[in-house]
Amino acid sequence: MTLEFIFRLLAAFGCGVAIGIERQLRQRSAGLRTITLVATGACLFVSLGMLMGSGVTQLAAYVVSGVGFLGGGVIMRDKGSIQGINTAATLWCAAAVGVLSGTGYYGPALAGTVLVLVANTALRGISRAINSAPLGGADIVREYQLVFVCREEDEAHIRATLSNAMSMEPLAFKSLSSRDLEGHPPRVEVTAICDAHPRDHARLERVASRLGMEKGVSSVSWSASEAELVPE
Repeated sequence: MTLEFIFRLLAAFGCGVAIGIERQLRQRSAGLRTITLVATGACLFVSLGMLMGSGVTQLAAYVVSGVGFLGGGVIMRDKGSIQGINTAATLWCAAAVGVLSGTGYYGPALAGTVLVLVANTALRGISRAINSAPLGGADIVREYQLVFVCREEDEAHIRATLSNAMSMEPLAFKSLSSRDLEGHPPRVEVTAICDAHPRDHARLERVASRLGMEKGVSSVSWSASEAELVPE
């Protein structure tokens, strides 16, 4: 029993080292020592349950809960983006590898280790290639702002023409506002904001061109925010 326990512990330790080295090379918050300790600790808890005749499944559930606490510690929010989710998932997988080693399933533990390494290395290049691909076919949206400057007496006509042009494309307003500009003769700045897919770029250009030809319009400009994923 002692020799078998040592084999299981060494298997968990070795798998943890293999996964941890990859994390350490990338300077992640949970590196070689953390990953190795998670795998080894999971193995120890499960081995303890087997030695005492306790339910291994229940102990494994406790291990998952404990690793969830560690995973929460490496996830950080930085300027609106979430960092550390991949490292937290790696910790979770390392615990699973430790549990498998602790129960004597060396083959599945080794297979799990290999797949974790593949996910953190080979799939990294694929994910970067997908992220660098054009966004035209993705579920994304941008906020577009169209600004028109016209004579004060033409404001109502420009707003009506803009509404008609947006309806014909079709595009929907997020907001439509006007403000008076200083100077003589009196002029008004009309601002239209809408959310649209980047593939609607040409439609917005047509709207801007259509309004730019209207009598009384002295300037036309428009801009787009950074693309954002549409929540599912």
